[in-house]
Amino acid sequence: MTSASTAQSPSADPAKMVEVTGEPSPDQEPTAPPAAGGGLPALVRRRFATVDSQLDRLSWLATAVVVAIAAILRFVGLSSPKGKIFDETYYAKDGYGLISRGVEWNYKDNVPSYVVHPPLGKWLIGLGEWAFGYQDADSKVSVPGHLMTTAPEFGWRFSAAVVGTLSVLLLVRIGRRMFRSTVLGCAAGLLLALDGFHLVLSRAALLDIFLLFFVLAAFGALVLDRDARRRRWARALDDGLDPSRPGRAGRPPTGWRTWPWWRLAAGVLIGCACAVKWSALYFVPVFALLVIFWEVGVRRSAGVRRPWRDTLLDELPWLVLAGVLMLGTYLATWSGWLLTDDGYYRLASSPHYATASLSDRPVIGPLINLFEYHRAAYGFHAQLDDAHKYQSWPWQWLLLGRPVAFYWSGDGACGEPTCASEILLLGTPLLWWSFLPALVALAWLGLARRDWRAGAILLSVAAGLLPWFAFALQGRTMFAFYAAPAVPFLVLAVVYVLGALIAPAGGDVGEVAPLVPGDPSYERRLVGSVAAGAYVLLVGLCFAYFYPIFVGKLLPYSDWLSRMWLDGRWI
Repeated sequence: MTSASTAQSPSADPAKMVEVTGEPSPDQEPTAPPAAGGGLPALVRRRFATVDSQLDRLSWLATAVVVAIAAILRFVGLSSPKGKIFDETYYAKDGYGLISRGVEWNYKDNVPSYVVHPPLGKWLIGLGEWAFGYQDADSKVSVPGHLMTTAPEFGWRFSAAVVGTLSVLLLVRIGRRMFRSTVLGCAAGLLLALDGFHLVLSRAALLDIFLLFFVLAAFGALVLDRDARRRRWARALDDGLDPSRPGRAGRPPTGWRTWPWWRLAAGVLIGCACAVKWSALYFVPVFALLVIFWEVGVRRSAGVRRPWRDTLLDELPWLVLAGVLMLGTYLATWSGWLLTDDGYYRLASSPHYATASLSDRPVIGPLINLFEYHRAAYGFHAQLDDAHKYQSWPWQWLLLGRPVAFYWSGDGACGEPTCASEILLLGTPLLWWSFLPALVALAWLGLARRDWRAGAILLSVAAGLLPWFAFALQGRTMFAFYAAPAVPFLVLAVVYVLGALIAPAGGDVGEVAPLVPGDPSYERRLVGSVAAGAYVLLVGLCFAYFYPIFVGKLLPYSDWLSRMWLDGRWI
Protein backbone atom coordinates (compact mmCIF):
# COMPACT_ATOMS: atom_id res chain seq x y z
CA MET A 1 0.00 0.00 0.00
CA THR A 2 1.14 3.54 -0.64
CA SER A 3 2.33 5.18 2.54
CA ALA A 4 0.36 8.09 3.91
CA SER A 5 3.24 10.49 3.34
CA THR A 6 3.56 9.48 -0.30
CA ALA A 7 -0.18 9.62 -0.86
CA GLN A 8 -0.37 13.18 0.42
CA SER A 9 2.78 14.58 -1.13
CA PRO A 10 2.36 17.25 -3.83
CA SER A 11 4.21 15.12 -6.36
CA ALA A 12 2.11 12.03 -5.83
CA ASP A 13 0.23 10.58 -8.76
CA PRO A 14 -3.32 11.99 -8.54
CA ALA A 15 -4.71 8.56 -9.36
CA LYS A 16 -3.23 7.24 -6.13
CA MET A 17 -4.11 10.15 -3.89
CA VAL A 18 -6.33 9.35 -0.98
CA GLU A 19 -9.68 10.97 -0.59
CA VAL A 20 -9.51 13.93 1.77
CA THR A 21 -12.99 15.32 1.46
CA GLY A 22 -16.25 14.01 2.76
CA GLU A 23 -19.20 13.11 0.59
CA PRO A 24 -20.86 16.04 -1.14
CA SER A 25 -23.61 17.43 1.03
CA PRO A 26 -27.20 16.96 -0.12
CA ASP A 27 -27.48 20.61 -1.12
CA GLN A 28 -24.46 20.48 -3.43
CA GLU A 29 -24.93 20.26 -7.16
CA PRO A 30 -23.73 17.00 -8.68
CA THR A 31 -20.23 17.15 -10.10
CA ALA A 32 -20.21 17.76 -13.82
CA PRO A 33 -19.60 14.60 -15.81
CA PRO A 34 -16.31 14.21 -17.62
CA ALA A 35 -15.92 15.32 -21.16
CA ALA A 36 -16.61 12.84 -23.90
CA GLY A 37 -13.69 10.56 -24.47
CA GLY A 38 -12.76 10.28 -20.79
CA GLY A 39 -10.68 12.35 -18.46
CA LEU A 40 -11.75 12.58 -14.85
CA PRO A 41 -11.78 16.03 -13.21
CA ALA A 42 -9.17 16.33 -10.47
CA LEU A 43 -11.75 17.06 -7.77
CA VAL A 44 -13.77 13.98 -8.64
CA ARG A 45 -10.62 11.86 -8.85
CA ARG A 46 -9.69 13.07 -5.40
CA ARG A 47 -13.11 12.12 -4.04
CA PHE A 48 -12.96 8.69 -5.61
CA ALA A 49 -9.39 7.81 -4.65
CA THR A 50 -8.82 5.14 -2.01
CA VAL A 51 -5.90 3.58 -0.20
CA ASP A 52 -3.67 1.84 -2.73
CA SER A 53 -4.12 -1.91 -2.60
CA GLN A 54 -0.41 -2.65 -3.13
CA LEU A 55 1.47 -4.30 -0.28
CA ASP A 56 3.09 -1.77 2.05
CA ARG A 57 5.67 -3.70 4.05
CA LEU A 58 6.24 -0.91 6.57
CA SER A 59 2.54 -0.61 7.40
CA TRP A 60 2.27 -4.36 7.89
CA LEU A 61 5.42 -4.38 10.02
CA ALA A 62 3.91 -1.69 12.25
CA THR A 63 0.66 -3.65 12.34
CA ALA A 64 2.53 -6.80 13.36
CA VAL A 65 4.17 -4.99 16.29
CA VAL A 66 0.80 -3.78 17.62
CA VAL A 67 -0.79 -7.20 17.16
CA ALA A 68 2.16 -8.87 18.89
CA ILE A 69 1.67 -6.59 21.90
CA ALA A 70 -2.02 -7.50 21.96
CA ALA A 71 -1.27 -11.23 21.67
CA ILE A 72 1.30 -11.22 24.49
CA LEU A 73 -1.10 -9.41 26.81
CA ARG A 74 -3.91 -11.84 26.01
CA PHE A 75 -2.09 -15.18 26.02
CA VAL A 76 0.45 -14.88 28.81
CA GLY A 77 -1.02 -16.50 31.93
CA LEU A 78 -4.26 -17.31 30.13
CA SER A 79 -4.93 -20.41 32.24
CA SER A 80 -4.99 -18.33 35.42
CA PRO A 81 -7.08 -18.15 37.54
CA LYS A 82 -8.04 -21.78 37.87
CA GLY A 83 -11.62 -22.87 37.47
CA LYS A 84 -14.52 -21.19 35.74
CA ILE A 85 -14.92 -17.47 36.39
CA PHE A 86 -18.20 -15.55 36.15
CA ASP A 87 -20.32 -16.82 33.20
CA GLU A 88 -17.68 -19.29 32.09
CA THR A 89 -19.66 -21.70 34.23
CA TYR A 90 -22.31 -21.63 31.48
CA TYR A 91 -20.43 -21.05 28.24
CA ALA A 92 -17.50 -23.42 28.82
CA LYS A 93 -19.98 -26.23 29.51
CA ASP A 94 -22.15 -25.28 26.54
CA GLY A 95 -19.10 -25.22 24.28
CA TYR A 96 -18.15 -28.75 25.25
CA GLY A 97 -21.73 -29.94 24.73
CA LEU A 98 -21.70 -28.51 21.21
CA ILE A 99 -18.46 -30.16 20.12
CA SER A 100 -19.40 -33.49 21.70
CA ARG A 101 -23.13 -33.76 20.88
CA GLY A 102 -23.90 -30.89 18.49
CA VAL A 103 -26.10 -29.12 21.05
CA GLU A 104 -25.70 -27.55 24.47
CA TRP A 105 -25.91 -30.45 26.91
CA ASN A 106 -26.11 -30.75 30.69
CA TYR A 107 -23.78 -33.69 31.37
CA LYS A 108 -24.46 -33.58 35.09
CA ASP A 109 -28.16 -34.42 34.66
CA ASN A 110 -27.78 -35.92 31.16
CA VAL A 111 -30.43 -33.66 29.61
CA PRO A 112 -30.35 -30.90 26.99
CA SER A 113 -29.53 -27.46 28.34
CA TYR A 114 -31.94 -24.57 27.99
CA VAL A 115 -29.94 -21.64 26.62
CA VAL A 116 -30.97 -18.12 25.61
CA HIS A 117 -28.15 -17.18 23.22
CA PRO A 118 -27.41 -18.57 19.74
CA PRO A 119 -24.63 -21.15 19.44
CA LEU A 120 -21.79 -19.65 17.36
CA GLY A 121 -19.82 -18.09 20.22
CA LYS A 122 -20.10 -21.34 22.15
CA TRP A 123 -19.01 -23.34 19.11
CA LEU A 124 -15.85 -21.20 19.03
CA ILE A 125 -15.25 -21.74 22.75
CA GLY A 126 -15.75 -25.46 22.17
CA LEU A 127 -13.17 -25.40 19.37
CA GLY A 128 -10.51 -24.47 21.93
CA GLU A 129 -11.72 -27.24 24.22
CA TRP A 130 -11.54 -29.72 21.34
CA ALA A 131 -7.97 -28.65 20.60
CA PHE A 132 -6.58 -28.47 24.15
CA GLY A 133 -8.86 -30.61 26.31
CA TYR A 134 -11.71 -30.09 28.73
CA GLN A 135 -12.43 -30.98 32.35
CA ASP A 136 -15.45 -30.42 34.55
CA ALA A 137 -15.57 -31.98 38.01
CA ASP A 138 -19.31 -31.39 38.51
CA SER A 139 -20.18 -33.28 35.34
CA LYS A 140 -17.38 -35.82 35.78
CA VAL A 141 -16.01 -35.01 32.34
CA SER A 142 -12.31 -35.15 31.49
CA VAL A 143 -11.15 -35.42 27.87
CA PRO A 144 -7.72 -34.81 26.32
CA GLY A 145 -7.10 -32.30 23.58
CA HIS A 146 -6.89 -33.35 19.93
CA LEU A 147 -3.86 -31.10 19.32
CA MET A 148 -2.31 -31.13 22.78
CA THR A 149 -3.55 -31.34 26.34
CA THR A 150 -3.11 -28.24 28.49
CA ALA A 151 -4.75 -26.78 31.55
CA PRO A 152 -8.50 -26.92 30.82
CA GLU A 153 -8.82 -23.17 31.46
CA PHE A 154 -6.48 -22.51 28.53
CA GLY A 155 -8.73 -24.59 26.30
CA TRP A 156 -11.97 -22.77 27.00
CA ARG A 157 -10.31 -19.32 26.97
CA PHE A 158 -8.16 -19.92 23.89
CA SER A 159 -10.68 -18.85 21.23
CA ALA A 160 -11.53 -15.65 23.08
CA ALA A 161 -7.84 -14.72 23.20
CA VAL A 162 -7.41 -15.45 19.49
CA VAL A 163 -10.48 -13.45 18.49
CA GLY A 164 -9.54 -10.59 20.82
CA THR A 165 -6.11 -10.40 19.20
CA LEU A 166 -7.60 -10.56 15.71
CA SER A 167 -9.98 -7.71 16.56
CA VAL A 168 -6.92 -5.55 17.28
CA LEU A 169 -5.55 -6.51 13.85
CA LEU A 170 -8.86 -5.59 12.25
CA LEU A 171 -8.99 -2.21 13.94
CA VAL A 172 -5.46 -1.32 12.84
CA ARG A 173 -6.27 -2.04 9.20
CA ILE A 174 -9.73 -0.46 9.32
CA GLY A 175 -8.30 2.64 10.97
CA ARG A 176 -5.52 2.84 8.40
CA ARG A 177 -7.97 2.56 5.52
CA MET A 178 -10.39 5.11 6.95
CA PHE A 179 -7.79 7.67 8.04
CA ARG A 180 -5.25 6.93 5.25
CA SER A 181 -2.57 6.89 7.92
CA THR A 182 -0.57 3.97 9.26
CA VAL A 183 0.21 6.01 12.36
CA LEU A 184 -3.45 6.58 13.20
CA GLY A 185 -4.40 3.01 12.33
CA CYS A 186 -1.73 1.66 14.66
CA ALA A 187 -2.77 4.16 17.34
CA ALA A 188 -6.32 2.79 17.16
CA GLY A 189 -5.12 -0.80 17.45
CA LEU A 190 -2.73 0.03 20.29
CA LEU A 191 -5.43 1.82 22.29
CA LEU A 192 -7.72 -1.18 21.88
CA ALA A 193 -4.92 -3.54 22.87
CA LEU A 194 -4.32 -1.45 26.01
CA ASP A 195 -7.98 -1.28 27.00
CA GLY A 196 -8.67 -3.26 30.16
CA PHE A 197 -12.29 -3.91 29.18
CA HIS A 198 -11.22 -5.51 25.90
CA LEU A 199 -8.38 -7.39 27.60
CA VAL A 200 -10.62 -8.97 30.24
CA LEU A 201 -13.17 -10.08 27.64
CA SER A 202 -10.30 -11.51 25.56
CA ARG A 203 -9.18 -13.66 28.49
CA ALA A 204 -12.54 -15.15 29.49
CA ALA A 205 -14.87 -17.67 27.86
CA LEU A 206 -17.77 -15.25 27.42
CA LEU A 207 -19.64 -14.39 24.23
CA ASP A 208 -19.12 -10.64 24.00
CA ILE A 209 -15.62 -10.65 22.48
CA PHE A 210 -16.94 -12.77 19.60
CA LEU A 211 -19.84 -10.35 19.12
CA LEU A 212 -17.40 -7.43 19.05
CA PHE A 213 -15.20 -9.19 16.50
CA PHE A 214 -17.91 -10.08 14.00
CA VAL A 215 -19.55 -6.64 14.18
CA LEU A 216 -16.19 -4.97 13.58
CA ALA A 217 -15.37 -7.38 10.77
CA ALA A 218 -18.70 -6.62 9.08
CA PHE A 219 -17.99 -2.88 9.34
CA GLY A 220 -14.53 -3.42 7.87
CA ALA A 221 -16.02 -5.35 4.95
CA LEU A 222 -18.37 -2.44 4.25
CA VAL A 223 -15.46 0.02 4.25
CA LEU A 224 -13.72 -2.21 1.71
CA ASP A 225 -16.95 -2.35 -0.29
CA ARG A 226 -17.11 1.43 -0.30
CA ASP A 227 -13.60 1.67 -1.69
CA ALA A 228 -14.23 -1.03 -4.29
CA ARG A 229 -17.38 0.68 -5.54
CA ARG A 230 -15.60 4.03 -5.83
CA ARG A 231 -12.77 2.47 -7.82
CA ARG A 232 -15.37 0.92 -10.10
CA TRP A 233 -16.94 4.30 -10.81
CA ALA A 234 -13.55 5.96 -11.27
CA ARG A 235 -12.51 3.37 -13.88
CA ALA A 236 -15.79 3.74 -15.75
CA LEU A 237 -15.54 7.54 -15.82
CA ASP A 238 -11.92 7.33 -16.97
CA ASP A 239 -13.11 5.09 -19.80
CA GLY A 240 -15.57 7.74 -20.95
CA LEU A 241 -18.80 6.85 -19.12
CA ASP A 242 -21.41 9.62 -19.27
CA PRO A 243 -23.34 9.27 -15.97
CA SER A 244 -26.04 11.67 -17.17
CA ARG A 245 -27.31 9.12 -19.69
CA PRO A 246 -30.44 7.23 -18.62
CA GLY A 247 -30.54 3.57 -17.66
CA ARG A 248 -27.61 1.18 -17.90
CA ALA A 249 -25.85 3.43 -20.38
CA GLY A 250 -25.05 5.84 -17.54
CA ARG A 251 -23.78 3.20 -15.12
CA PRO A 252 -20.48 1.32 -14.89
CA PRO A 253 -20.24 -2.05 -16.67
CA THR A 254 -21.74 -5.00 -14.79
CA GLY A 255 -20.59 -8.58 -14.41
CA TRP A 256 -19.71 -11.01 -11.68
CA ARG A 257 -16.30 -9.41 -11.24
CA THR A 258 -17.97 -6.12 -10.30
CA TRP A 259 -20.45 -7.59 -7.84
CA PRO A 260 -20.24 -6.10 -4.32
CA TRP A 261 -18.47 -9.11 -2.89
CA TRP A 262 -17.35 -7.27 0.24
CA ARG A 263 -20.94 -6.21 0.93
CA LEU A 264 -22.08 -9.80 0.62
CA ALA A 265 -19.25 -10.82 2.96
CA ALA A 266 -20.53 -8.23 5.42
CA GLY A 267 -23.92 -9.96 5.28
CA VAL A 268 -22.28 -13.26 6.25
CA LEU A 269 -20.28 -11.59 9.03
CA ILE A 270 -23.24 -9.77 10.55
CA GLY A 271 -25.08 -13.10 10.39
CA CYS A 272 -22.23 -14.57 12.44
CA ALA A 273 -22.56 -11.69 14.90
CA CYS A 274 -26.28 -12.35 15.28
CA ALA A 275 -25.44 -16.02 15.83
CA VAL A 276 -23.40 -14.96 18.87
CA LYS A 277 -25.93 -12.55 20.38
CA TRP A 278 -29.11 -11.06 18.98
CA SER A 279 -28.00 -7.55 19.93
CA ALA A 280 -26.00 -7.53 16.68
CA LEU A 281 -29.33 -6.89 14.95
CA TYR A 282 -29.14 -3.26 16.07
CA PHE A 283 -26.24 -2.78 13.65
CA VAL A 284 -28.10 -4.12 10.62
CA PRO A 285 -30.19 -1.00 9.79
CA VAL A 286 -27.22 1.27 10.55
CA PHE A 287 -24.92 -0.64 8.20
CA ALA A 288 -27.60 -0.68 5.50
CA LEU A 289 -27.99 3.11 5.82
CA LEU A 290 -24.23 3.57 5.53
CA VAL A 291 -24.20 1.60 2.28
CA ILE A 292 -27.04 3.71 0.86
CA PHE A 293 -25.46 7.02 1.93
CA TRP A 294 -22.08 6.03 0.48
CA GLU A 295 -23.63 4.90 -2.81
CA VAL A 296 -25.62 8.13 -3.10
CA GLY A 297 -22.41 10.06 -2.43
CA VAL A 298 -20.42 8.33 -5.14
CA ARG A 299 -23.18 8.88 -7.69
CA ARG A 300 -23.52 12.53 -6.72
CA SER A 301 -19.78 13.00 -7.13
CA ALA A 302 -19.89 11.26 -10.52
CA GLY A 303 -22.62 13.58 -11.78
CA VAL A 304 -25.58 11.20 -11.78
CA ARG A 305 -28.75 13.26 -12.19
CA ARG A 306 -30.90 11.24 -9.79
CA PRO A 307 -28.47 9.67 -7.34
CA TRP A 308 -31.08 8.62 -4.77
CA ARG A 309 -33.33 6.92 -7.29
CA ASP A 310 -30.47 5.17 -9.04
CA THR A 311 -28.98 4.05 -5.73
CA LEU A 312 -32.22 2.48 -4.58
CA LEU A 313 -32.75 0.76 -7.94
CA ASP A 314 -29.19 -0.54 -8.18
CA GLU A 315 -28.29 -1.34 -4.58
CA LEU A 316 -31.45 -2.51 -2.83
CA PRO A 317 -31.35 -5.94 -4.52
CA TRP A 318 -27.79 -6.42 -3.27
CA LEU A 319 -28.80 -5.39 0.22
CA VAL A 320 -31.65 -7.90 0.10
CA LEU A 321 -29.20 -10.60 -1.01
CA ALA A 322 -26.87 -9.65 1.84
CA GLY A 323 -29.85 -10.02 4.18
CA VAL A 324 -30.58 -13.48 2.77
CA LEU A 325 -26.94 -14.45 3.36
CA MET A 326 -27.19 -13.09 6.88
CA LEU A 327 -30.24 -15.25 7.60
CA GLY A 328 -28.71 -18.31 5.96
CA THR A 329 -25.52 -17.90 7.97
CA TYR A 330 -27.50 -17.58 11.17
CA LEU A 331 -29.49 -20.74 10.47
CA ALA A 332 -26.32 -22.62 9.52
CA THR A 333 -24.92 -22.06 13.00
CA TRP A 334 -27.93 -23.99 14.35
CA SER A 335 -27.09 -27.02 12.21
CA GLY A 336 -26.18 -29.11 15.26
CA TRP A 337 -29.62 -28.48 16.73
CA LEU A 338 -31.42 -28.99 13.40
CA LEU A 339 -29.62 -32.19 12.38
CA THR A 340 -29.84 -34.03 15.70
CA ASP A 341 -32.70 -34.94 18.01
CA ASP A 342 -30.97 -33.97 21.25
CA GLY A 343 -31.54 -30.22 21.45
CA TYR A 344 -33.88 -28.44 23.83
CA TYR A 345 -37.33 -28.02 22.20
CA ARG A 346 -36.13 -30.18 19.29
CA LEU A 347 -38.81 -32.90 19.44
CA ALA A 348 -42.50 -32.46 20.20
CA SER A 349 -42.64 -36.07 21.43
CA SER A 350 -40.36 -35.28 24.36
CA PRO A 351 -42.27 -35.24 27.69
CA HIS A 352 -40.22 -32.22 28.85
CA TYR A 353 -41.97 -29.76 26.51
CA ALA A 354 -45.62 -30.74 26.83
CA THR A 355 -46.76 -27.10 27.07
CA ALA A 356 -44.90 -25.89 23.96
CA SER A 357 -46.48 -25.77 20.50
CA LEU A 358 -43.96 -28.05 18.83
CA SER A 359 -44.20 -30.22 15.73
CA ASP A 360 -42.49 -33.39 14.47
CA ARG A 361 -43.56 -32.98 10.85
CA PRO A 362 -40.75 -33.62 8.34
CA VAL A 363 -38.72 -30.57 7.24
CA ILE A 364 -41.10 -27.92 8.53
CA GLY A 365 -41.26 -29.38 12.04
CA PRO A 366 -37.67 -28.50 13.06
CA LEU A 367 -38.13 -24.94 11.78
CA ILE A 368 -41.38 -24.56 13.74
CA ASN A 369 -39.66 -25.86 16.86
CA LEU A 370 -36.70 -23.55 16.32
CA PHE A 371 -39.09 -20.62 16.08
CA GLU A 372 -40.75 -21.68 19.33
CA TYR A 373 -37.36 -21.99 20.95
CA HIS A 374 -36.51 -18.45 19.85
CA ARG A 375 -39.81 -17.16 21.13
CA ALA A 376 -39.17 -18.73 24.55
CA ALA A 377 -35.65 -17.26 24.65
CA TYR A 378 -36.96 -13.82 23.68
CA GLY A 379 -39.50 -14.07 26.50
CA PHE A 380 -36.66 -14.71 28.92
CA HIS A 381 -34.76 -11.63 27.74
CA ALA A 382 -37.86 -9.43 27.75
CA GLN A 383 -38.67 -10.33 31.35
CA LEU A 384 -35.12 -10.21 32.71
CA ASP A 385 -35.46 -7.77 35.60
CA ASP A 386 -33.95 -9.64 38.57
CA ALA A 387 -31.66 -7.50 40.68
CA HIS A 388 -27.93 -8.28 40.40
CA LYS A 389 -24.98 -6.96 42.36
CA TYR A 390 -23.13 -5.87 39.23
CA GLN A 391 -25.99 -4.63 37.07
CA SER A 392 -25.67 -1.14 35.67
CA TRP A 393 -27.45 1.32 33.40
CA PRO A 394 -26.31 2.42 29.93
CA TRP A 395 -25.58 5.99 31.05
CA GLN A 396 -23.08 4.56 33.54
CA TRP A 397 -21.09 2.49 31.09
CA LEU A 398 -18.81 5.10 29.51
CA LEU A 399 -18.26 6.62 32.95
CA LEU A 400 -17.23 3.23 34.37
CA GLY A 401 -20.00 3.59 36.91
CA ARG A 402 -20.38 -0.11 37.73
CA PRO A 403 -17.76 -2.56 36.40
CA VAL A 404 -18.28 -6.29 36.75
CA ALA A 405 -16.09 -8.44 38.99
CA PHE A 406 -15.33 -11.68 37.14
CA TYR A 407 -13.17 -13.15 39.90
CA TRP A 408 -12.14 -12.43 43.49
CA SER A 409 -9.96 -14.23 46.00
CA GLY A 410 -8.17 -13.26 49.18
CA ASP A 411 -6.09 -16.44 49.29
CA GLY A 412 -2.35 -16.62 48.72
CA ALA A 413 0.86 -15.09 50.00
CA CYS A 414 1.65 -11.53 48.95
CA GLY A 415 3.96 -10.43 51.76
CA GLU A 416 1.20 -8.65 53.66
CA PRO A 417 -1.34 -9.86 56.25
CA THR A 418 -4.24 -9.52 53.81
CA CYS A 419 -4.17 -10.02 50.06
CA ALA A 420 -6.52 -9.57 47.13
CA SER A 421 -6.75 -11.02 43.65
CA GLU A 422 -9.44 -9.74 41.31
CA ILE A 423 -10.40 -9.73 37.65
CA LEU A 424 -12.47 -6.61 37.13
CA LEU A 425 -14.17 -5.84 33.83
CA LEU A 426 -13.03 -2.24 33.84
CA GLY A 427 -12.07 -0.10 30.88
CA THR A 428 -8.72 1.67 31.12
CA PRO A 429 -10.00 4.77 32.93
CA LEU A 430 -8.11 7.47 31.01
CA LEU A 431 -9.22 5.97 27.70
CA TRP A 432 -12.85 5.44 28.68
CA TRP A 433 -13.24 8.85 30.27
CA SER A 434 -12.07 10.28 26.94
CA PHE A 435 -14.93 8.69 25.01
CA LEU A 436 -17.66 11.24 25.74
CA PRO A 437 -15.51 14.33 24.96
CA ALA A 438 -14.28 12.56 21.83
CA LEU A 439 -17.83 11.88 20.65
CA VAL A 440 -18.76 15.55 21.12
CA ALA A 441 -15.66 16.67 19.22
CA LEU A 442 -16.28 14.05 16.53
CA ALA A 443 -19.84 15.26 15.98
CA TRP A 444 -18.67 18.87 15.69
CA LEU A 445 -15.77 18.09 13.35
CA GLY A 446 -17.88 15.74 11.27
CA LEU A 447 -20.58 18.36 10.71
CA ALA A 448 -18.03 21.09 10.00
CA ARG A 449 -16.11 18.95 7.50
CA ARG A 450 -19.04 16.89 6.19
CA ASP A 451 -16.85 13.87 6.77
CA TRP A 452 -18.29 10.44 6.04
CA ARG A 453 -15.97 8.83 8.57
CA ALA A 454 -17.37 10.81 11.46
CA GLY A 455 -20.90 9.82 10.49
CA ALA A 456 -19.99 6.16 10.16
CA ILE A 457 -18.33 6.10 13.58
CA LEU A 458 -21.15 7.98 15.32
CA LEU A 459 -23.88 5.81 13.81
CA SER A 460 -22.02 2.64 14.80
CA VAL A 461 -21.58 3.88 18.36
CA ALA A 462 -25.28 4.71 18.45
CA ALA A 463 -26.16 1.19 17.27
CA GLY A 464 -24.06 -0.29 20.04
CA LEU A 465 -25.36 1.88 22.89
CA LEU A 466 -28.66 3.65 22.27
CA PRO A 467 -30.98 0.59 22.09
CA TRP A 468 -30.05 -0.25 25.68
CA PHE A 469 -31.41 3.09 26.88
CA ALA A 470 -34.85 1.97 25.69
CA PHE A 471 -34.50 -1.27 27.66
CA ALA A 472 -33.39 0.73 30.69
CA LEU A 473 -36.75 2.50 30.67
CA GLN A 474 -38.36 -0.93 31.05
CA GLY A 475 -36.16 -1.77 34.05
CA ARG A 476 -34.33 -4.62 32.31
CA THR A 477 -31.28 -6.05 34.08
CA MET A 478 -28.15 -5.02 32.17
CA PHE A 479 -24.39 -5.21 32.53
CA ALA A 480 -21.45 -3.13 31.36
CA PHE A 481 -20.25 -5.81 28.92
CA TYR A 482 -23.32 -5.14 26.76
CA ALA A 483 -21.34 -2.14 25.48
CA ALA A 484 -18.62 -4.36 23.99
CA PRO A 485 -19.54 -4.00 20.26
CA ALA A 486 -19.34 -0.21 20.54
CA VAL A 487 -15.81 -0.16 22.00
CA PRO A 488 -13.81 -0.29 18.70
CA PHE A 489 -15.89 2.57 17.30
CA LEU A 490 -15.38 4.61 20.48
CA VAL A 491 -11.64 4.10 20.04
CA LEU A 492 -11.94 5.27 16.41
CA ALA A 493 -13.68 8.41 17.70
CA VAL A 494 -10.72 9.16 19.97
CA VAL A 495 -8.24 8.53 17.16
CA TYR A 496 -10.19 10.78 14.79
CA VAL A 497 -9.83 13.65 17.26
CA LEU A 498 -6.13 12.91 17.70
CA GLY A 499 -5.76 13.01 13.92
CA ALA A 500 -7.52 16.37 13.78
CA LEU A 501 -5.04 17.75 16.32
CA ILE A 502 -2.02 16.92 14.18
CA ALA A 503 -3.50 17.57 10.72
CA PRO A 504 -2.25 20.62 8.77
CA ALA A 505 -4.50 23.65 8.40
CA GLY A 506 -7.26 22.87 5.94
CA GLY A 507 -6.01 19.29 5.70
CA ASP A 508 -7.71 16.03 6.26
CA VAL A 509 -7.59 13.88 9.37
CA GLY A 510 -4.69 11.51 8.71
CA GLU A 511 -2.97 13.78 6.23
CA VAL A 512 0.79 13.73 6.69
CA ALA A 513 2.81 16.90 6.14
CA PRO A 514 6.14 17.97 7.65
CA LEU A 515 6.21 20.40 10.55
CA VAL A 516 7.72 23.55 9.06
CA PRO A 517 8.49 26.55 11.30
CA GLY A 518 6.67 29.58 10.00
CA ASP A 519 3.74 27.58 8.71
CA PRO A 520 0.45 29.13 9.96
CA SER A 521 -0.50 25.84 11.65
CA TYR A 522 3.00 25.01 12.92
CA GLU A 523 2.43 25.81 16.58
CA ARG A 524 -1.00 24.19 16.70
CA ARG A 525 0.28 21.02 15.03
CA LEU A 526 3.37 20.89 17.23
CA VAL A 527 1.27 21.16 20.37
CA GLY A 528 -1.26 18.73 18.92
CA SER A 529 1.42 16.16 18.06
CA VAL A 530 2.94 16.37 21.53
CA ALA A 531 -0.52 16.14 23.12
CA ALA A 532 -1.51 13.13 20.99
CA GLY A 533 1.72 11.29 21.77
CA ALA A 534 1.47 12.13 25.46
CA TYR A 535 -2.14 10.93 25.53
CA VAL A 536 -1.28 7.51 24.09
CA LEU A 537 1.65 7.23 26.52
CA LEU A 538 -0.57 8.13 29.49
CA VAL A 539 -3.16 5.56 28.43
CA GLY A 540 -0.37 2.98 28.38
CA LEU A 541 0.78 3.98 31.86
CA CYS A 542 -2.79 3.93 33.16
CA PHE A 543 -3.25 0.46 31.68
CA ALA A 544 -0.02 -0.74 33.33
CA TYR A 545 -1.19 0.55 36.71
CA PHE A 546 -4.52 -1.30 36.48
CA TYR A 547 -3.11 -4.39 34.76
CA PRO A 548 -2.99 -6.47 37.99
CA ILE A 549 -6.78 -6.22 38.42
CA PHE A 550 -7.35 -7.04 34.75
CA VAL A 551 -5.59 -10.42 35.03
CA GLY A 552 -6.14 -11.42 38.66
CA LYS A 553 -2.62 -10.82 39.97
CA LEU A 554 -2.27 -11.27 43.72
CA LEU A 555 -1.74 -7.90 45.45
CA PRO A 556 -1.48 -6.64 49.01
CA TYR A 557 -4.96 -5.53 50.00
CA SER A 558 -3.84 -1.90 50.30
CA ASP A 559 -2.49 -1.95 46.71
CA TRP A 560 -5.73 -3.44 45.45
CA LEU A 561 -7.79 -0.86 47.35
CA SER A 562 -5.71 2.01 45.93
CA ARG A 563 -6.95 1.01 42.47
CA MET A 564 -10.60 1.28 43.46
CA TRP A 565 -10.79 4.92 42.35
CA LEU A 566 -14.56 5.16 42.61
CA ASP A 567 -14.69 3.31 45.92
CA GLY A 568 -17.95 1.38 46.36
CA ARG A 569 -18.91 1.66 42.69
CA TRP A 570 -15.91 -0.48 41.76
CA ILE A 571 -16.09 -2.90 44.68
